[in-house]
Amino acid sequence: MLKKFTAILSALMLTLSCLTIAAAEEQPTEPTSHILVAYFSATGTTRDVAEKLAEGLEADLYEIVPEEPYTDADLNYNNRKSRTSLEMDDPDCRPAIADELPDLTDYDTILIGYPIWWGDAPRIVSTFVESVDLTDKTLAVFFTSGSSGLGNSMKHLEEQADAGTWLEGKRFTPRSTVEDLTDWAASLDIQP
Repeated sequence: MLKKFTAILSALMLTLSCLTIAAAEEQPTEPTSHILVAYFSATGTTRDVAEKLAEGLEADLYEIVPEEPYTDADLNYNNRKSRTSLEMDDPDCRPAIADELPDLTDYDTILIGYPIWWGDAPRIVSTFVESVDLTDKTLAVFFTSGSSGLGNSMKHLEEQADAGTWLEGKRFTPRSTVEDLTDWAASLDIQP
């Protein structure tokens, strides 16, 4: 009788353990920060900067991944028929995003990173800002470039989003440090 009771108790405990694990896996991930660093990176440069910024601000990170990844040929800026050239020539182009968009409900600050392409943000960043609700959010852009400035990229994104309070953006390079990035954020009154 005791063996039967022990076996039944063990089976119940195993079932309860499995149900607890399954329930935990089904729970949506809660933001761990009030700041989200969302970025698009074609070559890894912007990713490196975004990761440093998220680390310094203890922010959550979201990568804007294209449904159709960019190849080296797509990124050939010298070829007027390359994918990026054609996309940037078409202001209405909106490349699809592969992953589910983040729920921004619990974030009050969104920092958006991207490389500068022809003086503008890549069109997939436009897809992002037009696809999420930025109402009542504080936003700032950080961008990567060897020498190009912000151009009209932030102005265009602000118009496309048609929401939020947009703060001054800044250019960073792969040599930018966590301190460089957090100093910029602090100058905008963005703190962890």
